[in-house]
Amino acid sequence: MMSADNDKISIEEIHKEIDLIQACITRMAQNSFVIKGWFVSIYAVILALLPERVNMFLLCISLVAVNVIFWYLDGFFLRTEKIYRKIYDWVLAERPQNNRELMYQLNPLKFKGKIEEVESIWTVMWSKTLRWFYLIPLVIVIVVYIFESWPILFKIMSRTPLTLTPLP
Repeated sequence: MMSADNDKISIEEIHKEIDLIQACITRMAQNSFVIKGWFVSIYAVILALLPERVNMFLLCISLVAVNVIFWYLDGFFLRTEKIYRKIYDWVLAERPQNNRELMYQLNPLKFKGKIEEVESIWTVMWSKTLRWFYLIPLVIVIVVYIFESWPILFKIMSRTPLTLTPLP
């Protein structure tokens, strides 16, 4: 039979567990940083390697797709980081009370109902920092597309015959 002293969670065990959780938090923050770097790089490569004549619709669709995909991934990593921060707080509150439940568990889904709910990916995507980082390039792409296709839109709205010249 175990004595009460053997059943008590040692400070070393608590430190090891919070170190593991802190490593997850650091990894999620690093992933978010890397995603931003890849986003800027891919945008720059797409724009730098443009041929002289380009289909503006395909270019804009490509840039919008890159923007939305990376915006979502960044929101996912930041939300996951917030979940690990809640787990960290939960462990600091529960381990000193000898609660061994979910000890060394790093799967955030296992903590559902144990930690307070974190906002959705959509809400994180629209946070101040992510909103401006991804929304400004998106708005620029849309505005450029509208101004580039304005003559076509004007002809369509004025119901004049539309003549398109083929690309060489």
